[in-house]
Amino acid sequence: QVLLKESGGGLVQAGGSLTLSCTASGTFFSINTMAWYRQAPGKQRELVASQGTGGAITYADSVKNRFTISRYGAKDTVTLHMNSLKIEDTGVYYCYAQLIAPISTYWGQGSQVTVYA
Repeated sequence: QVLLKESGGGLVQAGGSLTLSCTASGTFFSINTMAWYRQAPGKQRELVASQGTGGAITYADSVKNRFTISRYGAKDTVTLHMNSLKIEDTGVYYCYAQLIAPISTYWGQGSQVTVYA
């Protein structure tokens, strides 16, 4: 069982910055991929950024050059540094982890990010 604990998020004015952090705990061998998803009101959950164990990084087009994903601490901690925030970045951000032994996925509790004009 893996527990993903998120921190960060909050209220920020457009153009500002926020950082989200997520740490995995529990009994597991290794985490393959960690990622951040978000869900805006009335919309489906979407991938924001992901990073595999080997370092491969993927960003949604809408956040490229503004958001940075990083993994630390034996790669069990993932952060999302968000710059130049826009109102459309508002939503609940979820931490995600994928294990390969056994194959399983886990989600954090969600962190609200609200960007205002």
